[in-house]
Amino acid sequence: MNAVTQMAQTARPAFGTVLAEHMAVARWHDGAWSDCEIRPTGPIEIHPAAHVLHYGSTCFEGFKAYRWSDGSINVFRMDRHIERMRQSARALVMPEPGAEQLAGMVRAVIDRCRATVPEAPGALYLRPVLFGTTANIGAAATPSSEATLVVLASPVWDYFAGGAKPLRIFVDDVNTRTASHIGMVKTGGNYAAALGPTLAARQRYGVDQVLFCPGGQVQETGAANFVLVGEGQLLTRSLDPSFLHGVTRDSLLRLARDSGFEVEERVFHVEEMLERIRDMEAALSGTAAVLAGVGTLVYRGAEHRVGTGETGPITRRLRAALVAIQQGEAPDRYGWLTRV
Repeated sequence: MNAVTQMAQTARPAFGTVLAEHMAVARWHDGAWSDCEIRPTGPIEIHPAAHVLHYGSTCFEGFKAYRWSDGSINVFRMDRHIERMRQSARALVMPEPGAEQLAGMVRAVIDRCRATVPEAPGALYLRPVLFGTTANIGAAATPSSEATLVVLASPVWDYFAGGAKPLRIFVDDVNTRTASHIGMVKTGGNYAAALGPTLAARQRYGVDQVLFCPGGQVQETGAANFVLVGEGQLLTRSLDPSFLHGVTRDSLLRLARDSGFEVEERVFHVEEMLERIRDMEAALSGTAAVLAGVGTLVYRGAEHRVGTGETGPITRRLRAALVAIQQGEAPDRYGWLTRV
């Protein structure tokens, strides 16, 4: 019995707190990427004047590799995540890793950490991160000319190991999660910007997350996309640069359409949302939890129950359908999985 199996049987570590033993590292210097180096997971030396520490030049991705019942390892939508990271690098004017280069680093880490991939319902969470390392504290208006790319891996287990519970969400119609032109970039500053309002709402209202609705337009929470689902219908915010274009969101919408749902992607407001939750379900979508049911919305001091207040059957059904594909229990009709 390996250490990962023992850990899975004795405890459920918090998501992302356990790291695999090896990571991949490459560096951008003099206009070119170095070869990938596989090394033990550990500290990386960085200059205190590094661009990332002063001007936030960093982006990352998060996706999962699954161990199927036949023992094979399969990565869910790796190509889509790699392309989103390249897009983030371009938006932040950072050195852009090649798609084949990044895919090769991911494969190398999985290959070195193959024994660490948990069996279902666990997975190996992959976290590529890119950050600027030019040592220049006067470079606020200049992109970093040097950078480091790291691929970390973390064995994770079912996000709802203790049983899924309906979430309590605070509806904030004043604050924005991030700058509107950069919301679609997966960069640390966007998450930092949402942290203060989220913690304040948690302390005051006992909520799990904040649903940002600037100007009354429903958008997203600090770390997940928001959807409303009902019998044969799904409503979510149409894509624009102000929020993250979730890969899980995209996957769920594809599944819903192919299952006969009428899928609407459009701008809608808090008032419509509160009206619709009387007979529709609400959920948050993202890589970690896939799809998490919302039981209560807190808006302007009042609590609004979503449907029955429990995670609804349609939410559970959609989540189960996607998880079945990820874990190899249902056919991958979309070519979403890459065997490594």
